[in-house]
Amino acid sequence: MTRPDISVVIVSYNTSELTRRCLRELDASRTPDVAFDVTVVDNASADGSADAIAGEFPGVRLIRLPENVGWGRAINRGAVATDGTHLLFLNPDTAPVGNPVAELGRFARKHSRHGLYTGRTLHPDGTDDMFCAWGLPTLRGYLGFATGLSTLFPRSALTNPEGLPGYDRRSVRVVPAVSGCCMLIQRKLFERLGGFDPQFFLYSDDIDLCTRAAELGARPVVVPQATVIHVGGASSSSSGQRLKILRGKSTYVRRHWTPWRARTAITLMAAGVALRAVGQALRGRGRDRAVDWPSIWRDRDVWSQGWPPVDEPRPPLSPLTAQSLLPGSR
Repeated sequence: MTRPDISVVIVSYNTSELTRRCLRELDASRTPDVAFDVTVVDNASADGSADAIAGEFPGVRLIRLPENVGWGRAINRGAVATDGTHLLFLNPDTAPVGNPVAELGRFARKHSRHGLYTGRTLHPDGTDDMFCAWGLPTLRGYLGFATGLSTLFPRSALTNPEGLPGYDRRSVRVVPAVSGCCMLIQRKLFERLGGFDPQFFLYSDDIDLCTRAAELGARPVVVPQATVIHVGGASSSSSGQRLKILRGKSTYVRRHWTPWRARTAITLMAAGVALRAVGQALRGRGRDRAVDWPSIWRDRDVWSQGWPPVDEPRPPLSPLTAQSLLPGSR
């Protein structure tokens, strides 16, 4: 069997309708010059996702996990089961516009030095959702969160550097990090990195991967001709999701920063949560009604510790990748 150019890996968790819609539109977007296969890793969904996907898409490789292991660990397990030259990670709540898999594959062939690629992610109305690329975390960014300025002035690079508000996603450009909701990566690079760090259950796992990839010389890039509709994002406004986001951020700074710098970042995060909790108590829930900031403040001892360590093997090197790393190989 011919090795595919790209292996698409999708993690599904109680997203039966969205996942199947994504799979239908992926099938419709195929082109003859870029071959891809699709693997869905089901994170122990309770909505019948796995059975529905198996019934409608017999050609899709389906991996049923007995428990929800989080996004990065599920991606790692899906990647090991595939053999494409490149891996493309897609959220189940994305819908291809045109032929994004082929566009990413063509660009990666011509510009292999980048190693990591993403397309534009759009709102359902076709406007840019600004989620495809990110800046790396900085103390200045956490200071913006602590003071509330990043919320008041989200389009300012001074107060919200992590959001890259000044970056035009409509042009090809190198970025510090790309989002895991639409991420293409060379398999050999993914394997050299040991895949996603299994400690990250959710959030900041893609930022961590990009940080480690850059240390190996990768230059993540936005490929604007590859576009997907991203209907997600609303769930991140819930208290449970916000707590997970903070756990991911705390894990990242503890992994990559010096102890004093990480403590400073977590203190600034706590200050930002406290500010929002006080503001919510004074004015009522208002537009943040889905986020219970006082509850998140009370849980600060949990999220500030980050995600607990996980003892899980990392994706092994494939024979082709191992051979490419031998002295004298090209």
